Amino acid sequence: MTRTSPLRVGIFVFDDAEELDVVGPYEVLAAWAQLSVLKPEVRTFSLDGSGVRCAKGLRLVPDTSADDVGPLHVLVYPGGSGTRRLLADPEHLAWLRDVRGSTPLVASVCTGALVLAAAGLLAGRPATTYHAAFDELVALEPSVLADTEARFVDDGDVVTSAGVSAGIDMALHLVARLESVEVARAVRRGIQYDPAPPV
Repeated sequence: MTRTSPLRVGIFVFDDAEELDVVGPYEVLAAWAQLSVLKPEVRTFSLDGSGVRCAKGLRLVPDTSADDVGPLHVLVYPGGSGTRRLLADPEHLAWLRDVRGSTPLVASVCTGALVLAAAGLLAGRPATTYHAAFDELVALEPSVLADTEARFVDDGDVVTSAGVSAGIDMALHLVARLESVEVARAVRRGIQYDPAPPV
């Protein structure tokens, strides 16, 4: 695969984002960047570039702001309780629609799908979200084709994942899709991700 510009991935961060929704995909995608011949650039950003406090108290300092992150090939939009504030913010939804217009692939983790739905990005599309948020998803976008079983749903230019740890699976899928299954497997081995829950 030949590209005239670096493959750029932006992970949006905000107050009360769920920690693993952010750092799970980041770990996968940053590990990919170290292995890949495509040399993708993975950056975190908040609306104004300021640090954020995640849902369980983890503080993150993003790389940059929404104004300065530049053009993206992939936007990763995490979930968490902070999504409820964002999905009710018309300016934020307008910003998200604008970003979607210039970003080939948008991916949500967990309740990040609720914000995509509120912005009108899931109308008539298959999607998934956190297991306890399907009623909210359908209320925000009645035409969504809610998939309550999938770990992630790939609908071409929009990919949604179920809750929290499912973002890791989705990110590995993105690596396979954007480069190859072999590289995704190498990333999975590198981060030693081989789920075997003890309970």
